[in-house]
Amino acid sequence: MDAQWSKEVSQVERQDLVMFINACLSCTRQREFYSNHYGTGVSLDFLHDYILGNYRLLYARTLAAGINHFNRAQIILKLLATGRDTSPEHRQEEGALIAAALNQLPPQRAWKVLAEIRRRGINNRRSRAVVRDYIQSRRDISFQAVKYRAKLRAVAIHNHLKLERELAAFLFDPTKIKAYQTAIFEDFRKAKYDREAIYALPVTVAEGFAAQHGIKREIFLDRIQQQMTPGEKLRLQKTANRGKQEIAVDLAQMPLTKLALYVLSLSRAERGDRFAILDDALDSAARRTLQRSPLHLGRVATVLDCSYSTSGSSEKRRRPLGIALAAHYLLKAAAQEYRAFWTVPQPEALLVTPRGQTDLATPVLDALEWGADLVAIVSDGWENDPPGGAAQVLEIYRTKLDVQGQTAIVHCNPVFDSDDFLLRSLTPAIPTVGLREAEDLPTLLGFARFAEGAAELADLEAYLAAKVRQLLGEEQDG
Repeated sequence: MDAQWSKEVSQVERQDLVMFINACLSCTRQREFYSNHYGTGVSLDFLHDYILGNYRLLYARTLAAGINHFNRAQIILKLLATGRDTSPEHRQEEGALIAAALNQLPPQRAWKVLAEIRRRGINNRRSRAVVRDYIQSRRDISFQAVKYRAKLRAVAIHNHLKLERELAAFLFDPTKIKAYQTAIFEDFRKAKYDREAIYALPVTVAEGFAAQHGIKREIFLDRIQQQMTPGEKLRLQKTANRGKQEIAVDLAQMPLTKLALYVLSLSRAERGDRFAILDDALDSAARRTLQRSPLHLGRVATVLDCSYSTSGSSEKRRRPLGIALAAHYLLKAAAQEYRAFWTVPQPEALLVTPRGQTDLATPVLDALEWGADLVAIVSDGWENDPPGGAAQVLEIYRTKLDVQGQTAIVHCNPVFDSDDFLLRSLTPAIPTVGLREAEDLPTLLGFARFAEGAAELADLEAYLAAKVRQLLGEEQDG
């Protein structure tokens, strides 16, 4: 009786952790097609507090599980706010995980975390050490001081940081020094009266000075392009186009999922005109991803949802469809043989648009009939043409035709279901994993066995422990 009870407890714990990791892979508290911002936020906050309160060690180790940036930030904040609850034997590991995860966040997200520490009134020895070490490790702290000046100043006050003389003067009394030795500080000082100096500053800072000097928008955008990051070029491109100003977007530098979303933002006619260039860019981005995260597959079939719900929401425009398109290129590059089956058949994947009902049963049948080693289904799981059709096909296939599981089948869901605190599953017969970026597919295919329910809690704990060693090892090597 005790053994059975222990087994059931372990199963519940495994299900809790899988549910949480899946949420952290897919959800960012933004509005989805079928759910609003408030419901998603409440559900996600509950999951964070529940896992933190019941499985603190594994909650911290989730930082190494490849989760998205938003949830990494939330875990860092919650761990720092509750440091007194950390057991002594895990304090060192938890601190190292927090530092490593913070260092791997993009700068704008990391500074937002540091500013949020101040806003929440988190002020303990560990939080101050984390903030101090992060700032000291920035090789480009002068650039970041200019770009995130208000945040750095607030963080320095809150944590009583001792700063280098010019940096402290720039943040708190910029007129104290008549001429800075640090080039970017001097450019910032000159920008108040010298129009040329603004073009050496970060774009977001230079925009303010350009407005003060009355510089025409098209002239400013033309001359500041060398300072733009790929993300800033995408953000500013549409406003530039309205003024008939070209901003050259370097497709070769864009990550796969962002590139897919950019492609989908273009009209179908424009995609057709630039087909060869865009197709080559997506293929190259997929291969760059595989260089960083190798994935070698045999015969692969994808079932890709392009129904109307993949148009996403006002906050996540076309994101589910963009992930499907990016996954298509990634798995095609990783496979020896490959075929894609869309819910609405497409002559060319690059020209896909969100439309129609969700018929997953037909492409699932086609994929299974083709005889793939791996069938990857990318869909939000809301099938309605007919309802439950794919679920019945998959259950019969798994229980009657492929009992040994020779064909691996995984459902990758880019959408969090806030009503049920989890990802909408097609059927318990196949695993469902969260997918926010197509670049995460190599990691998620390894995680799928835990979502399927075949692995034990001990296996999941070992998996997370291995991910922790890998993350901390990379941080030390870096």
